[in-house]
Amino acid sequence: MLTENEIKVFIDNDRASIKKQLARTGLRYYEADHDIKDYRVFFINAEGQLQEDKTKSNIKIAHPFFTELVDQEVQYMLSGKDGFVKSDDPELQAELDDRFNYNEDFMSELYEVITGAVSKGFEYAYAYKNGEGKTAFQCADSIGVVEVKAKETNDHCDYVIYWYVDRIGKDNKKIKRIQVWDKNQTYFYVQEDDGKILLDEAQEINPRPHVIYQKDGDNSTYYEGFGYIPFFRLDNCQKQFSGLKAIKALIDDYDIMSCGLSNNIQDTAEALYVVKGFQGDNLDELMTNIRAKKHIGVDENGGVEVHTVDIPYQARQTKLELDEKNIYRFGMGFNSAQLGDGNITNVVIKSRYALLDLKCNKLEIRLKQFMRKLLKIVLNEINAEKGTDFQQRDVYFDFEREVMTNAADNAQIELTDAQKQQVQINTLLGLVSVLDNETIVQNICEVLDLDYNEIKDKLPEPMQEDPYNVTDLNDPELAGGGEIE
Repeated sequence: MLTENEIKVFIDNDRASIKKQLARTGLRYYEADHDIKDYRVFFINAEGQLQEDKTKSNIKIAHPFFTELVDQEVQYMLSGKDGFVKSDDPELQAELDDRFNYNEDFMSELYEVITGAVSKGFEYAYAYKNGEGKTAFQCADSIGVVEVKAKETNDHCDYVIYWYVDRIGKDNKKIKRIQVWDKNQTYFYVQEDDGKILLDEAQEINPRPHVIYQKDGDNSTYYEGFGYIPFFRLDNCQKQFSGLKAIKALIDDYDIMSCGLSNNIQDTAEALYVVKGFQGDNLDELMTNIRAKKHIGVDENGGVEVHTVDIPYQARQTKLELDEKNIYRFGMGFNSAQLGDGNITNVVIKSRYALLDLKCNKLEIRLKQFMRKLLKIVLNEINAEKGTDFQQRDVYFDFEREVMTNAADNAQIELTDAQKQQVQINTLLGLVSVLDNETIVQNICEVLDLDYNEIKDKLPEPMQEDPYNVTDLNDPELAGGGEIE
């Protein structure tokens, strides 16, 4: 078991790691906390010294492009209406719908996990037993998760340290709760700011097994360990970089360009007054007369000229438009403000989703790997409860992403399809004299996407030939050798 000093060393080293620094930066930008807020203006004074200029405007506006790009990817990834965990077995599908597809708690936590993975580079979910005795999953902030391995080449963790700030105590000191998980139980600690780590006395059972429960009619308390560390990681990419890495410089440049334009407008908002022959004592009297009385006194050779400064905004505007275009391009997102030629067909809309589709396809591979780990636990639990033998191969994942479409275009497509079906059916009906009824009906079912085996028993019986056809009644063989009188 880890000692208190070892836990502190692992937490401190993890906090200083480059991976966690990049994760915190991604989280800041997702929360619209950009570097522009630390922007300062400097100048060189007469003595050649660098000093901060606090007289000029220094507007700091963050433009949360990254927030939009992350939410786009997560929402688009989970936009399917019928769930994405599928099985051809109806009994298993009902269990999967209950635990995954139509479980609002699970979908909410999965949304947070994917959001954290895209914004920070990686995110965790941990398993626990809910009040119904079923395994459930909850998102764990990756900033506070530390994986401890006995060897660097070991793929499996020996311990997972999970810490979070519980509250702010006296003198604004942070009270941190620390949990150390192994395969069978959890150890609880508490730390005040960066002080010494102590056992958490608020926990009655410490260390505590993963599962504690009681049976009906039995007052005894039972303990059970999962047999594995119930933390599962979803990576955004192999190197665990967030989606911010490729576009951070572009977002910072956009912030600087936009705020610089605002500063120019703010600093040159006042007009310049050129006064000739002013009859007064000081300039304060001049400005008072201009603002309050709207007139000033000058001699016969005097006058007032008002000068305004034209702000060179065209260059900044062009740079802003270029930055915005590149942010959505290299951020692989959908730019809803993109202008077209007015011909917004479904083909045009789909082409604008091309980059977002590509990005989601890459994430889908890792998301399926992540879901397989959760599915393994759920299937084992279902098999134990139901006495079944469901396997991983009985389940597949189908992420059907929904794209907005042009309603008029959809109506035209439906009309074309209906006309095509009508032509095919009319062609088949024209072959009644050539093909038998069964073949005709089978082909019509294919056109209408119907199952022939389901409806064949409901079809009317074919008309039998009448042995007493009036055209053959005078045949001696059919009439018993006699003639009709």
